[in-house]
Amino acid sequence: DVIFISFPFSVPDLVTDMDFSPFDESLLATCSGDETVKLWRLCDPEQEQPSTPELTLRPGQGRLELVHFHPTSSGLLAVSTTNSPLIWDTNRQDGPLAVLEQHSDQLQSMSWKRDGSLLASSCKVRTTGTCGSCSMVLLCSKLHDLMILSPEQGDTVVDCFEVSSTEPFLSQGKSWPFVICLLRSHEPLSDGYLNTRGCHGTQAVIGCHLSSPSQGQEFHDDLYPDTAGTTPAMSAEEWWKGGNKQVEKVSLQPDKRPKPKVTQAKQMPAKKDPTRRESKEVRKLDTFPSSISVSNSPLSTPSSSAVPSRSPSSTSGLSSGFLPSPSQSAKTIQSLLGPTSKYRHIQGVVMHRDTHITNMRGLNLTTPGECDGFCVNRQRVAVPLAISGGQIAIFERSQPGRLPETALPTIQNSVNVVDFSWDPFDTHRLAVAGDDAKIRVWLVPQGGLKETLTEPELILQGHTEKIYSIKFHPLASGLLVSSSYDLTVKLWNLETGEQVKVLTGHQDQVFGIAWSPDGKLLATVCKDGKVRIYDPRKSTAPVQEGPGPEGPRGARVVWVCEGKYLLVSGFDSRSERGLYLYSTDSLSSGAIASVKINVSPSTLIPFYDPDTSVVILTGKGDSRVHIYEIVPEEPYFIECSSFNSPEPHKGLAFLPKTECNVRDVEIAVGLMLTKTTIEPVAFRVPRVKKEFFQDDMYTDTAVWWEPALTASAWLSGSNGQHKKISLKPKDMTPVSEAPKEAPVRKYLPSSVYLEEKTDEQKKEELLSAMVAKLGNMDDPLPQESFQGVDEDEWVSKCDRTVFKDEPCSCISDVRST
Repeated sequence: DVIFISFPFSVPDLVTDMDFSPFDESLLATCSGDETVKLWRLCDPEQEQPSTPELTLRPGQGRLELVHFHPTSSGLLAVSTTNSPLIWDTNRQDGPLAVLEQHSDQLQSMSWKRDGSLLASSCKVRTTGTCGSCSMVLLCSKLHDLMILSPEQGDTVVDCFEVSSTEPFLSQGKSWPFVICLLRSHEPLSDGYLNTRGCHGTQAVIGCHLSSPSQGQEFHDDLYPDTAGTTPAMSAEEWWKGGNKQVEKVSLQPDKRPKPKVTQAKQMPAKKDPTRRESKEVRKLDTFPSSISVSNSPLSTPSSSAVPSRSPSSTSGLSSGFLPSPSQSAKTIQSLLGPTSKYRHIQGVVMHRDTHITNMRGLNLTTPGECDGFCVNRQRVAVPLAISGGQIAIFERSQPGRLPETALPTIQNSVNVVDFSWDPFDTHRLAVAGDDAKIRVWLVPQGGLKETLTEPELILQGHTEKIYSIKFHPLASGLLVSSSYDLTVKLWNLETGEQVKVLTGHQDQVFGIAWSPDGKLLATVCKDGKVRIYDPRKSTAPVQEGPGPEGPRGARVVWVCEGKYLLVSGFDSRSERGLYLYSTDSLSSGAIASVKINVSPSTLIPFYDPDTSVVILTGKGDSRVHIYEIVPEEPYFIECSSFNSPEPHKGLAFLPKTECNVRDVEIAVGLMLTKTTIEPVAFRVPRVKKEFFQDDMYTDTAVWWEPALTASAWLSGSNGQHKKISLKPKDMTPVSEAPKEAPVRKYLPSSVYLEEKTDEQKKEELLSAMVAKLGNMDDPLPQESFQGVDEDEWVSKCDRTVFKDEPCSCISDVRST
């Protein structure tokens, strides 16, 4: 059975653990980061789920990590804080029954003894038998002495062991590629199923089985001993006073199995026909395409337990008119799973070593968090060096290979470098911000550096403290923006060398700045937890302001979806990296969507491609590159395949779209900086008809390396936009104009196989096949075409002298042969 799940009831904070009651299948207990335990009374799936819990317990001892129901008593819970287990009676809300001794480190797991008399717990300290911070998910079957291990949630391998009280204590069984959770073993079992497992993914729970090979359909007493039922043996108060009653066991034999009880929460209105619901359930399962394995799971609900399992003979009757076509089934699945991206199978490929720049030494790998680490343009690469004087090395992209061992000419700034950026409209101009609150503008000579540069073309002064970051305007030439520790953002006109605007309103460090695609607005994300939008030509104060990421470790901002949204990468209050999407029309309402990435100290640096709406993110020191497609509607974030580099990289910068090879369906090309090399990386999308131009992926791209207007024109109120060009080569045909191929029948029509043949026809076909195998009997043999040899030629070829009447053994041997 495939069950698509959703949770309509809301929990205000991160749910850390949950557990179903062993005696009431509609009662769910959850604990969360808001320091509360909530009990939810779930309704039938067709009814609306509750929005508020039935009961809320507030231990008031910090964040709660684990919750477990007692195996024999009703209303008894074991709850753990970070360091201490608590025993709680749900009928008493004033406080716990007991607060057990604190552990010396983080509590990782708890488990009740099967008879409910003891509670075991494990801690992060190595002396308790755990392996540091690497935990294992351990699930024990209540029906058999089986132990199932999964290294981590989301892993793909599950191990099974049989536990014995004698040697060997553990006997390993088969492994499965699932993440599992054991379901109660008193569910209907047959065909040698030892237990039922639920494999869950991101959007579905799929029923699967742990089975033991057996012959026949009879009930196996050795495999199915009596198991604990669903009636509690005593109350929590009785257990606390010393009671030790056990849950009455029930038989799993079908004839003796008690009928499942329908709880009040699951009772349906009397006017509803249960058989009609069963038919609906069968239709629901049959709408899945053949690519999804739908098994006859023994797991059932009271309303569907009467549905018989379908044998191959019975399902064959459903194939005519009942099952939808594969295309309809695919649409049904897609509507359930949500939209998918045509870039979901994108592949990152490191290009050939001949294009690498190698043997780089003395790189500065500790640039500030606001700096990208290095910067590139179409012709050259700028990399900071860990040498006194704030030196920057310039490498020509047209000269790859191994660098010489001798010292290279550099740009000397005389102060530590905090950020630097190439002018998008001049491949020779490099702006460098130093920790002396100055911005130096350098001109790299044609052909690259031949000698060390010590005198900049221009020095911009105006900030009173160290600068965070700098960004060139995307449309106007000679316009630069900078942010500083003095909590101001300044605009500079490089044509005059003067500051022209000073933006205020920040209360703390500015993490990131970004121009809108049309160049009218400027967005900032700040350490004070705010995201701001400025219109620099109209006001020095922000025109919009809204809540940003909570984490104080760093953030970046970029405009997406034609400037209608802001994408912010940052940290939450638990230092987990995430992406946050804001509408530029209602910034004050907060993020409209977010997605959690992972836990890592480095800030994710985004690169957004406006032609494909694909964002590529990675952090300095990461080895994984995350890729998402951003869409202006739910689910907003569509995850694509990620790229993993062989070793941690120090930065990833991207080249103009014209550097992409459209014949290999490359949508982005970047340069990856490692400890000693610069390696080009191409991001390609697999396509079948690569001989055609993929015009659905390559829309006309903006010529952003040519300015649309000057700085003075922009400051006076003018606006502009980039012209666009097509990336289609002249010798390629668009895939939208490719000739449509006629569908090829893979198999002969069924009439060919169902046609009855006479015995004579069968003999004739068999004889024809044999003749075709052996060849035509009327054809001459190969040796018949050979030519003979005269007697004189045989004699002349002999090695020794032969008299006229003397026989020649040579000739006779050859002839006899």
